[in-house]
Amino acid sequence: MINARTWIPVAALVLSAASVARTAGYGQVPPPGAGQGRGGGLGRGQAAPPIDPAVLERGRGLYSVGCAFCHGSEARGGEGGTNLIRSAVILDDRDGELLIPVVRQGRPERGMPPRPDLTDAQVKDIAAYLRTLRSSGRDPARNRPATIVVGDAAAGSAYFAATCAKCHSATGDLKGLATKYPDPRQLQQAWLAGTVAGGRGAPPGARPKPAIITVTLPSGEKVEGAQARLDDFIVSLTMPDGSTRTFPRNGDVPKLEIRDPLQPHRDLVPKYADRDIHNVTAYLVTLK
Repeated sequence: MINARTWIPVAALVLSAASVARTAGYGQVPPPGAGQGRGGGLGRGQAAPPIDPAVLERGRGLYSVGCAFCHGSEARGGEGGTNLIRSAVILDDRDGELLIPVVRQGRPERGMPPRPDLTDAQVKDIAAYLRTLRSSGRDPARNRPATIVVGDAAAGSAYFAATCAKCHSATGDLKGLATKYPDPRQLQQAWLAGTVAGGRGAPPGARPKPAIITVTLPSGEKVEGAQARLDDFIVSLTMPDGSTRTFPRNGDVPKLEIRDPLQPHRDLVPKYADRDIHNVTAYLVTLK
């Protein structure tokens, strides 16, 4: 979505999350009022007000790092996530009010993890950026290449050993990965997002590991459990026995410590080079 480069060879037009996260500008910053004509949350027809170019730059960067690897570089889906340009949430959104709860709570049943790390202001920037994108009959997500496996498997194995083997093993947790994900597109999306244990395209019954939250109450008591819900007003934890405990939030009270198993993958997304993604995918498809 932001001046993203095509996969190599040219015929393989699958955009890498690294290109998107690293490249500045979707052509040029849309001029004020560029969102006019697609609704922009203003009754799907009213003219959208001008948007500060600085907001668009922030939203573009946040989207490319945190969303593009699933929803596609142009927000049209095709990488496993839904088409956001045609989403009612974006079409009817005015200032992030519809997108914020979706981002906060996620949609685990659809493979979308919650993102409590993003502030309301950041989600509003993303929403503003998405509202500037035009919906048209041209939809690159429908024109998929024959294969995206164009990298060097040996180089991918070396990269995996240096970067990924700290947490993963080709003979352990990733054994048979390519058999579980016969479609290389789904496999690539899963390892980029860190959801090889669940999410879109995952084996039936698989679920991504939830974030673990430790709540420190004013009394000093600590309560730890899997994240069930987290917003500005409450935090709900699923306890080991299956019960749920909910605590009201008032600013920084109670104190929360969030350990998200997907965070290391998110941190790596802007660091990947195109060749790294090609090569690692070529290697992972050999793990039958």
